[in-house]
Amino acid sequence: MLVLSLAQFPCFSSLSSMGIGETLATVSSSRILVPNLRTHSPTSSIRSLVTRISCTHPFSPKIDAGRKMVDAFDPTIPLDEALTPPSSWYTEPSFLSLEFDRVFFRGWQAVGYTEQISNPHDFFTGRLGNVEFVICRDANGDLRAFHNVCRHHASLLASGSGQKSCFECPYHGWTYRLDGELLKATRISGIKNFRKNDFGLIPIKVATWGPFVLISLDQNILSQQNTVEDIVGKEWLGSTSNLLSTNRIDSSLKHICRREYTIECNWKVFCDNYLDGGYHVPHAHGGLASSLQLNSYETLTFEKVSIQRCESASVEQDGFDRLGSKALYAFVYPNFMINRYGPWMDTNLVVPLCSTKCQVIFDYFLDASLVDDNVFVEKSLEESERVQIEDIALCEGVQRGLESPAYCSGRYAPSVEKAMHHFHCLLHANLCNDI
Repeated sequence: MLVLSLAQFPCFSSLSSMGIGETLATVSSSRILVPNLRTHSPTSSIRSLVTRISCTHPFSPKIDAGRKMVDAFDPTIPLDEALTPPSSWYTEPSFLSLEFDRVFFRGWQAVGYTEQISNPHDFFTGRLGNVEFVICRDANGDLRAFHNVCRHHASLLASGSGQKSCFECPYHGWTYRLDGELLKATRISGIKNFRKNDFGLIPIKVATWGPFVLISLDQNILSQQNTVEDIVGKEWLGSTSNLLSTNRIDSSLKHICRREYTIECNWKVFCDNYLDGGYHVPHAHGGLASSLQLNSYETLTFEKVSIQRCESASVEQDGFDRLGSKALYAFVYPNFMINRYGPWMDTNLVVPLCSTKCQVIFDYFLDASLVDDNVFVEKSLEESERVQIEDIALCEGVQRGLESPAYCSGRYAPSVEKAMHHFHCLLHANLCNDI
């Protein structure tokens, strides 16, 4: 297949009997995939091109199907009358593709924490959809982010995390500095029209806010690096930037551990479960419910963030107090959760793997004065693990129900599921763009 521009086919304007010139003028993109014309006759080539155009036209069946799925949810209906999004939002692979394009590849996305790249030469890698990325500190201590792909034959350059003085491709040995510059291209004697400066790593916009590392995959700003934290805070968190930073969401805590879970559910099922205002807690988390005053639960919604707050019950008789006097649960659209309670903070990053599977990455942070209290740390993590296992069972059960022909849409409980509705409305707004 070749990628050709319409400008390469001036002869199409003369095909008035078929109206092809007018058809070409309606195509929204000037780049179209067409068969290799050298192996087709002129007539068959034109016919193939017209067929291709019909598949990429703004009103093609594929795009129209996506629009229908999005429009099946109406954000203008009041919460107490609204239906939840249809099950197709949680089961259709094409819908997830739309989410990557309209949601995850636009705006800021949390990908890690600052302790991972606190020193020069530190790095860590990750993946979001089909984007492989690497975050690092170069030799000067500057924060960098790149597509983790060698410019030679597309091999991944790095894996995991740690320290490196450079990125050396494991395939053919092409080597890059931590600022992305190509240092060495092996065995290329005889190559023509090759400029080393044109083959550095492709940069990604990167920034930090508090203890978190963020990237933006927006193609319009790929070349930019290191954005001022105040600007990032406003773009990522809106008016809640100051609210969260003054509620002990900061860099003073120490990272304790990371736990990862692969869950057989759509990524939004996990988010919905988080955003139900504690609705499921007394039914599914008996231990947690006894530690909270659920009648104190309140939900606040902002531009891209929702905050749920709840007061804790009295301290257990043995003096163990994981939750403190109150808990704050912040959901940062589209897939990041910050939980602050007592001396702890944990974060949950939900990464879609496919339309019916996701990975949830938990990072645990603790007040520095308690880091060496092994008994307290272990007991706290055990309690948290129990809640996660209970939630996994719930989410996987919901996913199976969503795939049943018996279910399409449900209803919201207006008194508690305000944050969930807010999440769905934000999704709808993003998904409507450019459809």
